[in-house]
Amino acid sequence: MRILVTGGAGFVGSHVVDRLLAGGHEVVVLDSLVAHGGCPPPWLHPDAEVVRADVRDPAGWRHAARGIDAVCHQAARVGLGVDFGDVRRYVDDNDCGTATGLWVLHDTGFRGRLVLASSMVVYGEGRYRCPRHGDVRPNARTAEDLAARRFEPGCPACGERVAWAPVDEDAPTDPRNVYAATKLHQEHLCAAFGREHGLAVTALRYHNVYGPRMPRNTPYAGVASIFRSAVDRGERPRVFEDGAQTRDFVHVADVARANVAALTAEDPVVGPLNVASGVPRTVLDLARACCSGTGLEPVVVGGGRLGDVRHVVASPARAAERLGFRAVAGLDLDEGLRQR
Repeated sequence: MRILVTGGAGFVGSHVVDRLLAGGHEVVVLDSLVAHGGCPPPWLHPDAEVVRADVRDPAGWRHAARGIDAVCHQAARVGLGVDFGDVRRYVDDNDCGTATGLWVLHDTGFRGRLVLASSMVVYGEGRYRCPRHGDVRPNARTAEDLAARRFEPGCPACGERVAWAPVDEDAPTDPRNVYAATKLHQEHLCAAFGREHGLAVTALRYHNVYGPRMPRNTPYAGVASIFRSAVDRGERPRVFEDGAQTRDFVHVADVARANVAALTAEDPVVGPLNVASGVPRTVLDLARACCSGTGLEPVVVGGGRLGDVRHVVASPARAAERLGFRAVAGLDLDEGLRQR
């Protein structure tokens, strides 16, 4: 197969490229290379054909999409960002970039498979159970909650403390920051494209990805990258709230395997799939793992960001059932974070 990987020079995309080439596929990378100073990074496989263009540029898409059998859409502005002032950049890169690509694919008669890099952030808060009211959706936390250290959500009906449970793909979506809203819109745009053209579209909802080639020293990154960058600078990672926020951390090698499986499976999977390890860990666990062997210790600073959520842990069951995907590479968090 000839497969287009947008954002193929980036963190996740480059690992997908490596695995596709190892499997005997031809790969075209569409990437602006802005994050790499305008040049391909040293880890980008030399056998990949590189089209240097912005995903918002129809000409770049047209060039890269010639003769392709499938699209793996990784390109996006990621992370929570600095503040709401980033809203135009996120919408422009993520929504407009995706819309541009879909328009070109429509215009050129593309009939292949489309795999979208989505995110667990579309869920907002994860799944919660109240002892009295069963499954509930907690209200969004307020600045006053964070200032008063009321970090744990309560039942919206009775106010009692609730317990988190694994969230599956049928959970309602409730994006609680700009990045999350754009990822959900990407899912909607790609799903509409798939329905109109009768094509298979798989949205892979990545949970917190870590591993080699993580971005460094940028607010536009996940928590693992932010902590790792602090440690590399000799600084103690700063942990918001009390560090007990629960997440699922999945190694980038597993994320790449999930993408290749979705692109090449005999029977395509339509709809969203969680890509996760299935092993819950706290944010403080992650910070300590980043510090392992350095002599540093995390510092818990309290406070927090309104765009963050308290607990979101995935159920990996559907990906295992429908795609045969199970995470195996990074279940040892300390070892995975030592890899470069």
